[in-house]
Amino acid sequence: MPSSPAPARRDSPTLLELLAAAVVGVNGTERPGQVAMAEAVATAMRDGEHLLVQAGTGTGKSLAYLVPALLHSEDSDQAVVVSTATIALQNQIVERDLPQLIDAVEPLLGRRPTYAILKGRSNYLCKNKVLGGMPDDSEDALFDASPTTALGRDVVRLRGWADDTETGDRDELDPGVGDRAWRQVSVSGRECLGAAKCPHGGECFAEQARDRAGEAEIVVTNHALLAIDAIENFIVLPEHDVVVVDEAHELVDRVTGVATDELTVGLVDRAASRARRLVDSTEDLFDAGAALGNALDEMAEGRVVDMPEILATAVALVRDAAHTVVSDLGRVKDSDEGARKVAQAAAGSVFDTAERIAAHSPFDVTWVTNDRRRTHGASVRIAPLSVNGLLREALFGDRAVVLTSATLELGGSFEPIAGQVGLLGAGAPEWQGIDVGSPFDYQKQGILYVARHLPPPGRDGASEAAIDELASLIEAAGGRTLGLFSSMRAAEAAAESMRDRLDVPVLCQGEERTATLVRQFAGDEPTCLFGTLSLWQGVDVPGAACQLVVIDRIPFPRPDDPLMSARAQAVDDVGGNGFMTVSATHAALRLAQGAGRLIRRSSDRGVVAVLDSRLATARYAGFLLTSLPPMWLTTDHDAVVGALRRISGS
Repeated sequence: MPSSPAPARRDSPTLLELLAAAVVGVNGTERPGQVAMAEAVATAMRDGEHLLVQAGTGTGKSLAYLVPALLHSEDSDQAVVVSTATIALQNQIVERDLPQLIDAVEPLLGRRPTYAILKGRSNYLCKNKVLGGMPDDSEDALFDASPTTALGRDVVRLRGWADDTETGDRDELDPGVGDRAWRQVSVSGRECLGAAKCPHGGECFAEQARDRAGEAEIVVTNHALLAIDAIENFIVLPEHDVVVVDEAHELVDRVTGVATDELTVGLVDRAASRARRLVDSTEDLFDAGAALGNALDEMAEGRVVDMPEILATAVALVRDAAHTVVSDLGRVKDSDEGARKVAQAAAGSVFDTAERIAAHSPFDVTWVTNDRRRTHGASVRIAPLSVNGLLREALFGDRAVVLTSATLELGGSFEPIAGQVGLLGAGAPEWQGIDVGSPFDYQKQGILYVARHLPPPGRDGASEAAIDELASLIEAAGGRTLGLFSSMRAAEAAAESMRDRLDVPVLCQGEERTATLVRQFAGDEPTCLFGTLSLWQGVDVPGAACQLVVIDRIPFPRPDDPLMSARAQAVDDVGGNGFMTVSATHAALRLAQGAGRLIRRSSDRGVVAVLDSRLATARYAGFLLTSLPPMWLTTDHDAVVGALRRISGS
C-alpha cells in the first residue's frame, strides 16, 4: 500500500505578513514609517550593509527591527545581537516586546523563535562568593549573622535569595539593593575563577546566561557589554552576523565609558591589601600609593597635556610595584584560589591603568579630578581621544550593523553621528542613512518657544529674569512641567525658587529614587519635576501630566571638560571646526533628546521652552534648530502663555 504523501511545505511568511501579524498582536495600530523601516532593516541584514535609521518617537521601531531579525535568523546559523543603551531597556525588550511579538507571529512561522538576555558578569549573583569561596569586599564586608545595619540586612536577604532565584539576575530582585550590598555576592570578569576551576561552575548563573545566549536566535545585550566584547579581550557574545544598536545616539558615550580608566590612592591601597596575606611584596605598592597621593595633592584639576615629573614618577612607581605583585601572585602555590584571583584582578587592573597613563599616548586624554563626594578623593583618569577608530575596526567588520534612534540626524544630516562611530573618512565602510519620519504632527501638537528677550545665561546660575520667566510659564501651565537643567545646582535652585513663588508641587531629582519621582510626577497633573541630563533620557510621561518642558540653557559640554575640549582641539588641529563637530553636535543631540520628552503620543499637546536666547541669536542656532522636532517656533512670550493656559484648561 503506497505511503501517504508528505504534507506540503508551507512557504515562509513575508516580512510584511509577519509585521502585520506583529502589529495586530502587540498593539493593533499601524504606525507611519514602521513598514519603511522594517524593509530597510531587512535589506541591510540580507545584504550585509550598514544602516542608520532615524525613527521618531511612536514609530514602533522595536518591531521594525525585531521582525526582520526573526526572518534573518531563519536563514542564518548565527545570532542577531540587539544592543540597547541601558539594562532597563534590555529588560523591556525581553520582558515585553519579544514575548508579545513571538506570541503574535508563532502561528505564521510554525515555530517559536528563541531569544536570550545577556548582561555583564557582575550583574549575576556568584554562588561561589555567597558560599564563602571568594573573599568579602574589604571595604564593605558585613556578613554578620545578625546584622544591625541596612547594608547587613540587605546582604542577609541576598543570601536567602540565592537559594530561591533561578537566574541570579540582579534585576529580578525586588526590592533591589544598593551597589555596596551587591558587591558582597557578585564578582567582576577579572575576579571570576572560570567555570572549569570554580567549585560551583556547573551552577554559575553567568555561565548559564551565556549558554542560553549561545543557543538563541536573538540575543539582547547593552552597549557597555557590546563594547567590552568588541574592543577588549573578553569574548562574551555568541557568534553573530548582525548587530542592531538601539538608542544608538548613546553608543559613543557608553563605549567611551568602557574605555576610560581611573587611578586613585584608594584603588592602589585596596589592591595591596588584598594581596598582603598572599605575597610579601605589597609594601612597595602601599608606598607607591602614598607617592601617588602626594603627587595628586600637588596637581590642579584639569587636563594633563605635559606630564609633570612628580606625577610621572608616582605613576611609574605604581606600575612597577603592581607588576611585581601580579608576578608574585602568579607563583603562589597552595593558596586560597578565590583570594588569589581577587588579588590578581585588583593588582592587574592597577598595573594596566598605570601602564596606560605612563605611556601618555597622543591617542589618549589624561586629566586630574577631585570629586570631594567620593571617599578616595583625587584621581587621574584616562580616556581615548576618539572611539571612532575602535568602533570602525571592532564593530563594523564582517557583519551588518543597524543603528537606530529618534535622534540620529543632526543639523539635517547623518554625518555628525556617522563620524563619531567611525563611518566617515578614508577607508570607512559604506553606509546608508534614512529618516522614516514620525507619526506625530509636531506643527500642530507642539510649540518651540525660545525666550529671545532674556540675557544669555552666565556662569553664576539663572538670572532673575530667567526665574521670572520660568515662574510665569509654569503658572500658565498649571504645573505639569518637566524642567531640564544644565546642572544639579541649577535644578535645586530653580526648585527652591518655584516652591517659594508658586502653589504647585515641585519635585527635584536626588530627593528620592528617580523612578519614584517620575511615578509621582506622572500621577499628579499639577506636579513639576526638575532634574539634569539623566532625566532627559529616562522620562516617558504622555498625557496631561507633562505639557511644558523647560530647558534652562543649550546643553553644551562644560568649557573645562578635559575630554570634550581635547576632542574639539584635535579637530581644530587638522583644519576642522572643533566647536561645531564636538560641542555643537553634543548640544544638538542633548537638546533633541530633551525636546523629545514632550510629545509621546498623538493626543499630546504642549510647549518646549528654551530659556537661552542664543538659540535665536547665535550663528550656530540654525544647526541646533534643524536638529529638533519640527514644532511651531516662536519667541512671543504672551502667545506661549496664552497657549499654555488653553492647553491646561482643556
